Amino acid sequence: MHVGVDMGKRAFLAVVRWEDGRFERPWLVENPGEIREFVDLLRRAGRGRELTVAMEPTGTYGDAMRQALSDGGLRLERVSPKGAHDYAEVFDGVPSQHDGKDAAVVAELAALGKSREWRYEPPSEVDQEMAYWVDWMDAERVQGSMWLGRLEGLLARHWPEATRWLKLSSATLLRILQEYGGPGGLAEDGRAFSRVSSWGRHYLAEEKVGGLLASAADTVGVRQTTIDVRRMQVYAGQALAARREVERSKRRLADLARGNPVIQAQARAVGVATACVLWVHLGDPHEYSCAAAYRKAMGLNLAEYSSGQYQGRLRISKRGASQVRRWLYFAALRWVQREPVKRW
Repeated sequence: MHVGVDMGKRAFLAVVRWEDGRFERPWLVENPGEIREFVDLLRRAGRGRELTVAMEPTGTYGDAMRQALSDGGLRLERVSPKGAHDYAEVFDGVPSQHDGKDAAVVAELAALGKSREWRYEPPSEVDQEMAYWVDWMDAERVQGSMWLGRLEGLLARHWPEATRWLKLSSATLLRILQEYGGPGGLAEDGRAFSRVSSWGRHYLAEEKVGGLLASAADTVGVRQTTIDVRRMQVYAGQALAARREVERSKRRLADLARGNPVIQAQARAVGVATACVLWVHLGDPHEYSCAAAYRKAMGLNLAEYSSGQYQGRLRISKRGASQVRRWLYFAALRWVQREPVKRW
């Protein structure tokens, strides 16, 4: 007896497939209110026969069900969403998909052996904390990018020369904007040169400091009002706070990854933070059959749509978590700034 489950946020459908290929009508189960009743029903139905429950990975909607099935001692298997989608037309000759049919397709694929065991096992405490810091780091990175985007527009209006001397993402420029709120306050401060130099330390040359101060005094930007100054200060403060949170997350991830040989090996190529992102979303690469399967889980495998005379363009499939591709992109940006990639 195979039971296919198509999860939904508020309800899910379950379809029973018997060994001879017959299907029962779909069962409608409230999520999460009737999960315990559903599991109890399956336990009674599975007495004296081999019973397997199959599901597709559906984000967090199915986690409560996975835990309940594992707690109930029932065998749970996972079916690939792509496999279920491709099998829809083979199933009944019609490419359409709906919840009842999807549950039946999942049950059939499990009966055909196209599934793998998916017992719920909570991750270790280290992996749980690593997942927390990865999620926090990525969220703060996104927030920081949003504030930088808004600051870029404000600088283009009030101080367009600033980014000729310092990058907008520079901690020193953000500190200046948080402190002074724009070019006016910086130009009026007699101690500005020494203060900016101390913020930039040895990374900031005196020529840049002088050029930045000169641009503040002679900017062609729109004169700021009191509200404009306060707005610039608040936005820069938010961008700085997000930057600090990202750095704090990276330091904690480095501590958590210290005893993981896989992460340490990958970190030599992509950095510790990106290696932790890969571990959280993809797991141990040793569990994949080959490197191509690991790349496919990243969504970086090439896909093409061609038919007859139409020749489609190659593109990446973008399957799986977008965080993986985003942080690999950051790693690639670092590589193009270093040799031997930089020269090439």
